[in-house]
Amino acid sequence: MTEDSRYGDDVGVVTVTYFSEDTLERFLETLEKATEREVKVVVADNASVDGALDEITRPRANVQLLSIGDNVGYGTAANRGVAELDDRYGWVVVVNPDLEWEPGSLDALLDAAQRWPRGGAFGPLIHDVDGTVYPSARLLPSFGRGIGHAAFAKVWPANPWTRQYRQETGTPVERVAGWLSGSCQLFRREAFDSVSGFDTRYFMYFEDVDLGDRLAKAGWQNVYVPASSVTHEGGHSTSQASEKMLKAHHDSAYRYLADRHQSLAWKPVLAAVKLGLKLRLKLETR
Repeated sequence: MTEDSRYGDDVGVVTVTYFSEDTLERFLETLEKATEREVKVVVADNASVDGALDEITRPRANVQLLSIGDNVGYGTAANRGVAELDDRYGWVVVVNPDLEWEPGSLDALLDAAQRWPRGGAFGPLIHDVDGTVYPSARLLPSFGRGIGHAAFAKVWPANPWTRQYRQETGTPVERVAGWLSGSCQLFRREAFDSVSGFDTRYFMYFEDVDLGDRLAKAGWQNVYVPASSVTHEGGHSTSQASEKMLKAHHDSAYRYLADRHQSLAWKPVLAAVKLGLKLRLKLETR
């Protein structure tokens, strides 16, 4: 942290749940071995089976259940969870509940933060459940990469636009990325609050891309830390309403591009993008 920061050095963990009863307990168990520091956990719950989360969280003195009472989306729930942490918490992890921590993985992120004083967000190496490495540190989307990736990713996974965007080449090394996967990030609280956290207009998807871009524009760095390793099940909550989530993905993709190309000259291009996304949604939900 900077010398004039008002924040302390405690660590808070915010996880956003949505019918996550069958993964949360394992998440909390593995978190205990991820760091030697004491952490406070805020479970920001968008929806759950009556009483199920209470049974998991109540026995743990360091865990607070924040029942939001409605599905307000990932970014909004995450912001509300962070708001529950007072200024003692200078480090905040925002993380999915269907994730398992490797021993020492959170401490590895905190160690990296000392090496990067302008680091605002830090992301671990993420494994899928089959052991493959998920490309969690990527370039920011551009029209060229975005259109090529959207058009060919499913029919030609090795296309050059997808490979460039996903940054999958070579051995993972600690580096600055355009954005980091929102499934697990450690934030310097000073950085997170300086950009007002997640943009609540994004219900789901692209909220992490948007945040990474805004952090960078504010002078912070998004740092990929492969020395820290976690395993992410992925898609657990979104599988509850897959068609709705696919629409949310397309809506968020358009919002991200429209926010960054607001001049009149871009209007025809954005109209074509909106039409293309609409057609793609129809094809994928037939």
